[in-house]
Amino acid sequence: MQVAIGLFPGFTVLDAFGPYQVFAEHPDLETVVCAAHRGRLDDEDRELHLDIEHTFDDVPRPDVLLVPGGCTPARIPDAYQPVIDWIRGAHEHTTYTTSVCTGSLLLGAAGLLDGLRATTHWRSYERLRGYGAEPTAQRVVAEGKIITGAGVSAGIDLALTVVAALQGAEAAQAIQLQIEYDPQPPFDTGAPAKASASIRALTDVITARTDGDARRRLWPDGRGYATAPRSDLRDPLFR
Repeated sequence: MQVAIGLFPGFTVLDAFGPYQVFAEHPDLETVVCAAHRGRLDDEDRELHLDIEHTFDDVPRPDVLLVPGGCTPARIPDAYQPVIDWIRGAHEHTTYTTSVCTGSLLLGAAGLLDGLRATTHWRSYERLRGYGAEPTAQRVVAEGKIITGAGVSAGIDLALTVVAALQGAEAAQAIQLQIEYDPQPPFDTGAPAKASASIRALTDVITARTDGDARRRLWPDGRGYATAPRSDLRDPLFR
């Protein structure tokens, strides 16, 4: 079975490669990383540079499709349209179509989430609602063949869920043991409901700075942004 992880400029590394590590551990799963073009692709911080070998055209019918989140400005960049088109086309043939973090906004932009329960990073619940989805704080949400994961680190949970669905619970448990995924964080503030007001305020400051810096690095002259609304995106916030 083929698992395709679709990337785009400004993707979040752990969103993609937490699941990649899980899928790569199973000998019966072929994991392919793909993007719109071959060659260099930068993450949201432009500190990690990938050499992409496979384009979306190379993997039109994966059994499992996964898209990470990343730097997702209010107006969607033109550079994101190829991954949205790929999601829309490949979804017709997948066994599971999945996302991590704000990758669910890309599923929504492809028209897949209307009327469904779904999750994303907790900061993006309202944006998710803009696609007609019903946001939920669950870490992993399965609605038929669409499975969405919450923010960043939830990608590992999502991938284990997918492996269990495809290969059985014991296979997923064996992979969990192999990668020694036994979360014991030093602090219990990994969800909004668990964090104090002061910690949430601090994340506001950090997010404002890091998001702003990432957008300037990725699109310093603004040319990466769509200049007019696009009806096929179905999201008034991506304009």
